[in-house]
Amino acid sequence: MEARQLRRDVEALISSGDARYPDRLEREAMILSSFAGIIMIIFYEDKNFLGRSYECSNDCTDLHSYFSRCNSIRVESGCFMIYERPNFMGHQYFMKRGEYPEYQRWMGFSSYIRSSRMIPPYRGSYKLRIYEEPDFGGHVMEFMDDCPCVSDRFHYRHVYSSNVAYGFWIFYEYPNYRGRQYLLKPGEYRRYRDWCATCAIVGSFRRVAEF
Repeated sequence: MEARQLRRDVEALISSGDARYPDRLEREAMILSSFAGIIMIIFYEDKNFLGRSYECSNDCTDLHSYFSRCNSIRVESGCFMIYERPNFMGHQYFMKRGEYPEYQRWMGFSSYIRSSRMIPPYRGSYKLRIYEEPDFGGHVMEFMDDCPCVSDRFHYRHVYSSNVAYGFWIFYEYPNYRGRQYLLKPGEYRRYRDWCATCAIVGSFRRVAEF
């Protein structure tokens, strides 16, 4: 069955209701998770989708056994975070549906990709707080939408802690969604190292909202 038809089926199931999950957002999450098979990323060893390939639809902590290098990627559906080292370590890159014929297209530094994480489908509300100091201290500001330049709105270049209430977010090192990237899922981040950053500079951030 094609992905488009599956999406229509998911929407119908969400709208129909289910006594086991009276809350619509909870029902949506459960139904979408059952259709995880339509979410897929394909890694290719060579540029322009050539060479040995590997298809993945869930988390993978070590991709080394499937390919030695990665020079192009095709995301059939869903969103993923890919990492240059095993166990979700090293430089990370946000991948949404689309084609990436060479690693520069996902702002990669090299052809080394060693792990991948699927970002669960989510269509609820978004909210996060960023703080001037560690452990949620100092100046605080709440956001529910994308921010292309943190210093313009927060008036600080450094974010030392964060609390994600709803949704998945990507922090970027520089304004306008450039530089190193970091995935933040719902939870508390008492220090910038908790989101695997090497420093507290956050230039911009945005919601993961394209599924």
